[in-house]
Amino acid sequence: MALPEGFVPPEPPDPPAAPKDAATVVLVREGAEGTEVFLQRRVAGMAFAGGMTVFPGGGVDPRDSDVSVAWSGPEPGWWAERFGCSTGLARALVCAAVRETFEESGVLLAGPAADEVVGDTSRYADARSALVSRDVSLAEFLSDAGLVLRADLLRPWANWVTPEAEPKRYDTRFFLAAMPAGQRADAVTTEASEAYWRTPQQALADWREGRCGLLPPTWVTLTEVAECGGVRAALDAERGLGKVIPRLVRRDGRWRAVLPGEPGYEEAK
Repeated sequence: MALPEGFVPPEPPDPPAAPKDAATVVLVREGAEGTEVFLQRRVAGMAFAGGMTVFPGGGVDPRDSDVSVAWSGPEPGWWAERFGCSTGLARALVCAAVRETFEESGVLLAGPAADEVVGDTSRYADARSALVSRDVSLAEFLSDAGLVLRADLLRPWANWVTPEAEPKRYDTRFFLAAMPAGQRADAVTTEASEAYWRTPQQALADWREGRCGLLPPTWVTLTEVAECGGVRAALDAERGLGKVIPRLVRRDGRWRAVLPGEPGYEEAK
């Protein structure tokens, strides 16, 4: 995959930047033409992935590790085994996934009880703004609203790490979640210029025809979701979660991402 011009600096950082922990959520639903995914085009000029089409997500906040979060579903230790990290980090990653999804799309993976999920989330608009501004933590919001985090609505999907040549790097755990009934995903965020639902096939066609830009993790994930053949199959898929670290090569005057197992990966930086 060719990367956009200016995405890679002329001189890669030496030593490479340490990747920051992050979480991304692939929201899926059944549409008229099959499985659809929720996508956002990031505002052009942003420090990381400006102008690119991505899934909701972002970096882990220190308060995401708060043990007071009311929790339903697989415990942090279960997530730690899947992602190969500490229990504390696993807790923070799941909380970051729920928080970032709510902040960026208005979709809230929580409910008033362990077996319930909220419907219309507009009543939490003020809390959503307070989360974005970091005036409240996820734990504080859930406690005040009497809500339980629904970890059981998430599925571990992948673990991508930004190439070493890039100045901003993230160790991102990808999650999959079905769109909760009664909720709607929106574009009420300063980080996205537009947001929409597409089948993976449509999104990949947009990319091939130059209507959107996709980074390797997004491109690969869309391809994988398309291959599942449905939301239920995607949720039930057994996934390998080893870290995927693309490498960059300069070919035909452009930087291109090479994935593990592809020709030239071992020789690339």
